[in-house]
Amino acid sequence: MPLETSEGQIPRSPPAESVVSEDYRIGPEDALIIVVWKNETLSRSVNVRPDGKISLPLINDIQAAGLTPSQLRDEIAKRLTAFMPPPEVSVLVNEVRSFKVSVLGEVQKPGRYELRGRTTVLDALALAGGFKEFASTRKIVILRSNGNISERRVFDYKRAIAPGGAAYNFELVPNDVILVP
Repeated sequence: MPLETSEGQIPRSPPAESVVSEDYRIGPEDALIIVVWKNETLSRSVNVRPDGKISLPLINDIQAAGLTPSQLRDEIAKRLTAFMPPPEVSVLVNEVRSFKVSVLGEVQKPGRYELRGRTTVLDALALAGGFKEFASTRKIVILRSNGNISERRVFDYKRAIAPGGAAYNFELVPNDVILVP
């Protein structure tokens, strides 16, 4: 529900659980709130389209996916400067919808999972309900795409849960695929 201010209505602030780190990269389907201070006509909630862009009055389409909220804020402010004195712009990530990983193979609930924040391999395996009886927990593979290059990382569950094994439980990135043989 929007908040009423002396300038009129502005979009609501993001819920506490959607706070993202400074290095978070915006992705397709993320829900953003763009606030241009003292300009409710330009302030709005937007969803990042599948092509990674958002549309705003005056500046039309702008690439959002792949940028941090700070980078997008700076780009919007730069483009709006052609139409007004340098504006004060805020970009808030209201809802993370682009962080998805797949867990396949010998797990209880294989599938694609939409995540809300930083997630490790063990977190994703827990979401998938753990292993089936004959899963090979020492030969789990994480497939990660970096542009045109596909990277394979081996994950050893037994090593990750052993004392001192926290270093082996690395963070996932959007679109990682976990294969449990």
